[in-house]
Order: sequence, then C-alpha cells, then structure tokens
Amino acid sequence: MKTWMVLATLVAFSPPGHAQHAASASNMALLGHHDLQGRSAYQPVIHEQNGRWIAYVGHHGGRAVNSLTGREEDSGTSIVDVTDPRKPRYLAHIPGEPGEAEAGGAQMARVCSGRDLPKADKSKFYLLRTFGNLAHEVWDVTAPDRPARVVTLVDKLKGTHKSWWECDSGVAYLVSGLPEWRTRRMTQVFDLSDPARPLLIRNFGLPGQQPGASGPVPTELHGPISTGPKGNRVYFGYGTNKDGIVQIVDRAKLLSGPREPTPENLLAPQVGQFHLSSMNGAHTSLPVLGMELAEFARDKAAPRDFVMVVNESLANECQEPRQRMWVVDVTDEKQPVGVATFNVPEALGNFCSRGGRFGSHSSNENQPPMYARRTVFVAWFNAGVRAVDIRDPFHPREIGHYIPATTDRTDKRCVKAADGGERCKVAIQTNNVEVDDRGYIYIVDRANTGMHILELTQR
Repeated sequence: MKTWMVLATLVAFSPPGHAQHAASASNMALLGHHDLQGRSAYQPVIHEQNGRWIAYVGHHGGRAVNSLTGREEDSGTSIVDVTDPRKPRYLAHIPGEPGEAEAGGAQMARVCSGRDLPKADKSKFYLLRTFGNLAHEVWDVTAPDRPARVVTLVDKLKGTHKSWWECDSGVAYLVSGLPEWRTRRMTQVFDLSDPARPLLIRNFGLPGQQPGASGPVPTELHGPISTGPKGNRVYFGYGTNKDGIVQIVDRAKLLSGPREPTPENLLAPQVGQFHLSSMNGAHTSLPVLGMELAEFARDKAAPRDFVMVVNESLANECQEPRQRMWVVDVTDEKQPVGVATFNVPEALGNFCSRGGRFGSHSSNENQPPMYARRTVFVAWFNAGVRAVDIRDPFHPREIGHYIPATTDRTDKRCVKAADGGERCKVAIQTNNVEVDDRGYIYIVDRANTGMHILELTQR
C-alpha cells in the first residue's frame, strides 16, 4: 500500500445496545459532525454567504423535535453554519411535507446568490427546495437563521426529486410529477433568473411519458445535471436500480424548441442516449468533460469526455443486483460507450451482512479545482463514502474511504426473516455526498446519524 494511503481506524463509542460498528477510515479524516436533530438526510448543498459557509440539508419524511424551538416538526430542510467545519452550528429548520420516508419531507435543496442570478435582488440568497412530493418552493435565506418563503413555483404534484439550478442563467430543471403525465417524475424547465417572478419554459420527458401517449411508459427521471450556457448540455439520469438511461440533451434546443410535448418535439433536443441493463439504474449522471489523458495525448480524439453514472441501491442486505458507478465515454455523444466500472468489494467489510443497503447511491456534484477531473466521492450506504481517483477513467481506483460510527441516533434496517418475521440491524446508511469550494467533504446519513464533515488526508 502506498504511503499516501493512510489507514486510520477511528474509534467512536456509543451507548451499549446501539453501537454496532466503530468508524473506520483510509486517507480521510473526520473534522466535525452534527446529528441534524436525528432526521433522515438526503441532499446537502454548501454555499458561501458573505464570508460564512452555510450547509442546506434536505430531509426525508418523518418528525423530530427542533432543538431550537422545543417543538416537534415534520422533517424538511436543516440549515447549518459550517464556517468552522470542526464546530458546525445549527441555525434553522424549515418543516417539510408531513409523511414518512419519501412520502414526506423536503429532500432536495439548491442555493443561488442574487449576485449570480441575472434578474434577482443582488443582496439576497435563495433556496430552491422540494416540499415533499407535492411542490417546489423558493425561500429567501439571506439571513440563514430566519428563512422566509418567497414563492411556490408549482404544487399539486405526484412526485419530485433531484432538481438542478443554474445560478449563472437562472434556468432550473425541476423533477416533477404533473398529474396528466404518465410518469411520477419528469422535467419542468423554469426561468428563475428572478426567483420572485418564476416563468415556466416547458415540460419535458422521454417519449411515451407525455399525456395521451400509449404503450409502455419509459423509466422515470431521477435527476438532471446541466453544464450551463457555456457547455450547452444537460445530462438526464433515468431509473433507480434498473433500466437506467442517460440522456444527453442540447440545452439551447431544449430551451428554445417547441413546447408541445409531442414525440417529435421531445426528441428534437436529444443528442444521444446510453442504456444500462435491466439490473442497474442512473441515479446521478455527473459529466467530467475535457479530460487530457496522457495515454491519448497524440491521438486526434483528445481530450475525452466522460459521464460518471451512479446507480442507486434500494434493497437491504444485498437482495438485488449490485449497484455501482459506471464510467461512460461520451466523446462521441451520439454513441456513448461504457469503458469501466467502480465497485466496493463486499468482503472488505462483510457489508452484505452488516445491515441496511450496500451499494452506490450518488456522487458529489460540485467540482472545485482541487477535485475536478481528478477525484469523485461516491456515497455507498453501509460502506460510507468512497474517494475514487478518475485521472485514468478507464481504470478508476479507490484512494480513500470513511465509514461513520453508528450512534444512539442510528436507526435500524430490516429484512424479512425465514420464519416470516423481520430481522433488523442498526447500520450506517451514507446517502448523499457533496464537497464545498474549500475542498471539505460532507456526507449525510439516511438512518438518522447526521452529517459528517471530512477531508482527504492526502490529495
């Protein structure tokens, strides 16, 4: 093992009867932790606001006591000051939709500064979030400890999920479920350049999902990632743990094309598609473009473009095909091709018997200079977060990991037992990961263990 692969086993003790596993790490160190009031967590987003660094964390459904008010509230959005990553400070909680698990909460969060948005109040900061599966909202978070709702963009939906917001243009790609569409999740494109005055640009999806269509319904949207006006591409990921599709779309044609959702109009902005098998989905489709590879330095094909496609594990204790990360070469956009996969070996931690989900879920999406085209971080449920060196995308390799310790907050995960009952185990469920522009790594836990702030020991 190379010297920079520093193995540091971090021992953390929890009350008897709750702790199943101590923390473990390789080339990653824990800086700080917050329990997020024991709420199940989904998307963290970290934004610099006038010299302060603020984390916005979306939550699944459920209820917990807000320690700031002493009142029990439906889980929604946690707002945490992480200026000092060693001492995160809870600022506010915005309640979400009543309901348990993914039937409630406010899973998704995106933040833009008014300075970046073309038509917004330059003194303000704005939070775009889901309200459970019912609606999308914009909040004024200029004073992050006193958030105030600005507008509800759309409501009476049947589904939401992993939206995207371009701060430089204001265009937002909202994962919605309009009642008349044939799928639970499709795309609504909004102009939020002035968040107080939202404008719907168009509705979008795969042919067969639109109102009035017939035949099989293509797999539902999980989330898009846009390269903005300069890159002129949007990468849509469809599917969870099966029938995955990555759709590459010309952004300009998507925004300016005809709005009527006919099959022809839906296909008009499409550049290409990559299909995974019936055993893997496309939760996150992270574009890593313009890679200069030494091996191909003299080839006409340099530089090369790739998409890191992360599947989502859904079943506890390995009761499904393994979900992992796929490296897809999209240099020829019309004919993308898979060139590698990254997997965490089960035997490294007996993960199938540890409890809960084992497999991939999502990658970081922010790509600051210290990580761009170099390292991606992938949430791997009970195997924590894995740091993956992608400088040779044909041979991705792990350079570090961190698995948090279970605590008295960590919830159990169950499977059916042979006798017809349930077998339950307490297990870490690292659900999502993000990095900030300082290089700190944030992971949040689906099983109520909170948020851990990390750094690579050596980059």
